[in-house]
Amino acid sequence: MKTTEFIHTDFLLQSKQARRLYHEHAAAMPIIDYHCHLPSEEIAVDKRWENITQIWLYGDHYKWRAMRANGLDERYCTGDASDYEKFDKYAATMPYLLRNPLYHWTQLELKRYFDVSELLSPKTAQDIWQKCNTRIQQDDFSCRGLMKQSNVVLVCTTDDPVDSLEYHQAIAADGAFDIQVLPTWRPDRGMAVENPVAFNKWVDKLAAAADLEIRDFTSYMEALSKRHEFFHSCGCRLSDHGLETAYADDYTQNEIDTIFTKIRGTGELKDDEILKFKSAMLYEFGLMDYEKGWTQQFHWGALRNNNSRMFAALGPDTGFDSMGDFEIARPLSKLLDRLDRQAKLARTILYNLNPRDNELLATILGSFQDGSTPGKLQLGSSWWFLDQKDGIERQMEALSQLGLLRRFVGMLTDSRSFLSYTRHEYFRRILCNILGRDMEKGLIPQDMELIGAMVEDICYHNAVNYFDFDLPLSGNGGRG
Repeated sequence: MKTTEFIHTDFLLQSKQARRLYHEHAAAMPIIDYHCHLPSEEIAVDKRWENITQIWLYGDHYKWRAMRANGLDERYCTGDASDYEKFDKYAATMPYLLRNPLYHWTQLELKRYFDVSELLSPKTAQDIWQKCNTRIQQDDFSCRGLMKQSNVVLVCTTDDPVDSLEYHQAIAADGAFDIQVLPTWRPDRGMAVENPVAFNKWVDKLAAAADLEIRDFTSYMEALSKRHEFFHSCGCRLSDHGLETAYADDYTQNEIDTIFTKIRGTGELKDDEILKFKSAMLYEFGLMDYEKGWTQQFHWGALRNNNSRMFAALGPDTGFDSMGDFEIARPLSKLLDRLDRQAKLARTILYNLNPRDNELLATILGSFQDGSTPGKLQLGSSWWFLDQKDGIERQMEALSQLGLLRRFVGMLTDSRSFLSYTRHEYFRRILCNILGRDMEKGLIPQDMELIGAMVEDICYHNAVNYFDFDLPLSGNGGRG
């Protein structure tokens, strides 16, 4: 295809087979975004924006990191520069982003949501600013409008156990909006005893949310179970844990009772006590998820808040995190085995942030598949630093060689932005290019019906079946 546009119909599709797979089997499939960080309040009130900077650059630590690397002052990222100045400085960074995934993501978002084909640069910045802001003023440009435009049918947000879920309830009760917005249980703060002050404040909030006095570890677990049940009643079917590594130290119940009493008495815990408590909580959370039929997700390996000066100034999630190199294999295997011995291992998705761990996780998962659910343990999609072309290809290569790619539950945004649904398109194009290339080389059959059904399964049907979402199956896939 000859075109002067960078984002064209066959972007990333490098063979005729890839093009057929994408256009006939992937492009029209609905989006299930089963892990994101969208604020449920913004969906409930159908938030709108005044200009492109507000939806595009506010809170986007990917773009902030790039702008800092390009020598731009912090005032253009998180500071007091005007919205146009911030946009203009990001446009000035674009020519330096070639081969960075932000270049693809940026141009995809401009094309899909603003119908802008021009390459963003200092020369085009003012014209694109005006075009985008004109589009933003149209009636359908809102949180809900963007979700509908993107063919989204269900999203799962990320929510603390003490959250009231009032906005989820409001969305569910709104008959005018048919996209499902479900909560996800994120109990990280419930095991973060390395910070006793913050942990105790959170436990007090938990007691209030559960309307239950927390006197000891037993009542602590009662309060968590009560909130877990409340989340379930609001449609929650997934948990998520953001951790450096798995925790599976040996402990006794008496030790955990003593540790909890100690920390509630504002006592400082020793390192081994912290690890024992975290190990106990991961096991208890796993039991709760199994009993409810949920899927547990683990995001391993982020080394957070590396820059203490900027953390003090800006707080977390502002672009100063990195991959870590934590030991994962032994504690993870022990955790999964501990649950499996009790026949209480829930469906599990593991996400790694360091690409060295792709094969490691894929082989551990293979050790705990039990035949009860297709793809019961999943190698999660590439995320954060890895949700780019190379990272996506490497994750699928590891899964293909060591597991069952066709059982993969597919992509997610892991994003706070309503423009990030292009990540699903990006993933689908890469998936189709991989399979089309293999068809072209004779590595897999030249059977468009077979491979097309595989594409549809990965893009949509597998997630419907795996999570047991109340959604229809369609097309050629979903044949179990």
